[in-house]
Amino acid sequence: MLVQLTYASRSAHVLGPGDVKDILQSSARNNQTAGITGALCLSNGIFLQQLEGDRQAVNALYHRILKDSRHKDPAILDFSEIVVRQFGHWSMGLLAATQDNRQLFLKYSSSADFDPYKMSPHTLRAFFAEVLQNVRWLA
Repeated sequence: MLVQLTYASRSAHVLGPGDVKDILQSSARNNQTAGITGALCLSNGIFLQQLEGDRQAVNALYHRILKDSRHKDPAILDFSEIVVRQFGHWSMGLLAATQDNRQLFLKYSSSADFDPYKMSPHTLRAFFAEVLQNVRWLA
């Protein structure tokens, strides 16, 4: 069964550009091996990630994230069975809060600061659908 899991967590410490690059590279490598695709958003020290793949593989990855000391306050925000992957073209894309992407983050936020913890599953799905169409991805 193909599933999509969206979660948020807060960074346990300040991340530098090298830290983010390492996270993206290891995620891409490990996710490709596990058949997981998805997108990672990072804004104001908050990770928002949407993962897609086999239910057992996505579940195993989320449990590894729960044990990762870089994350605190993890929360599943949305989980559903899907028919087709949205992010099938890459094992992990990174959306950072660059100036180009700021308006997109703000568009779906209920306040001036992007806070996915306050977003409904419906809003999260709309956010990621627009992300696929209109953002600059970092690699």
